[in-house]
Amino acid sequence: MKAYIFPGQGAQFTGMGLDLYENSPLAQELFEKANSILGFSITDVMFEGTPEELKQTKVTQPAIFLHSVILAKVLGNSFQPEMVAGHSLGELSALVAAEVLSFEDGLKLVSQRAMAMQKACEAQASTMAAVLGLEDELVEQVCNDIEGVVVAANYNCPGQLVISGEVSAIEKACEVLTEKGARRALVLPVGGAFHSPMMEPAREELAAAIGATAFNEPTCPVYQNVPAKAVTNAEEIKENLIAQLTAPVKWTQSIQAMIADGGTEFVEVGPGKVLQGLMRKIDRSVAASGAIFEG
Repeated sequence: MKAYIFPGQGAQFTGMGLDLYENSPLAQELFEKANSILGFSITDVMFEGTPEELKQTKVTQPAIFLHSVILAKVLGNSFQPEMVAGHSLGELSALVAAEVLSFEDGLKLVSQRAMAMQKACEAQASTMAAVLGLEDELVEQVCNDIEGVVVAANYNCPGQLVISGEVSAIEKACEVLTEKGARRALVLPVGGAFHSPMMEPAREELAAAIGATAFNEPTCPVYQNVPAKAVTNAEEIKENLIAQLTAPVKWTQSIQAMIADGGTEFVEVGPGKVLQGLMRKIDRSVAASGAIFEG
């Protein structure tokens, strides 16, 4: 079975989406529609902005979503997903690909999600750290033993787990994890503690926006970050999407479930090659490539 996977925050780069805009009338139309919905010219920032400008949460999340979703749309009839998944923000791209959300509603939710997360980040100092070379269970145990908020946030691949929480608790956890033999325990340059209890204000805000949005039954199974299994019910998809802001991204487990359910060919749709790299670390025997627009 053919699986399409969609990247999350961190995959952005200057010039992203420009080839689509210049070579596809459909892409151009969708990008212009996005400028209108967002109320600012996101295409200017995507095509010509500095890395600093692209790093603003209100830009990054819609930019990655637009690159992924518009690329999927211009692939035309060759885009026939039998299963989809998205890493964190990428889950919204996956939901548009599976026709759960319209392009317009997906973009509005991404924008609202970005703003709500930005607000939660500004309310309280928090951060994330990447931990390499330790078993997940050991990292979880250390997090449990540290005073303050620190939790496992992104299960990216075996031996790579991102933790999230209060700055002091993250710093302490990094010390302890290094002592326990972590190859690296490195604080990341992110705006806040995503996928942790510190995103609760954002979760509440997003819940209201999701509640007011029409969700359709998906055209193929969606492997969501929270349950890490196939979901085909629109109401369940809604609940998992709301829970995702404060719950961990179970990416390793999601990919393993897709492979167990018959996924044999994985195609990353969107900027960068991060997910293809993680695929090789999760299961080298499965084919992984990037979607290419021939123009």
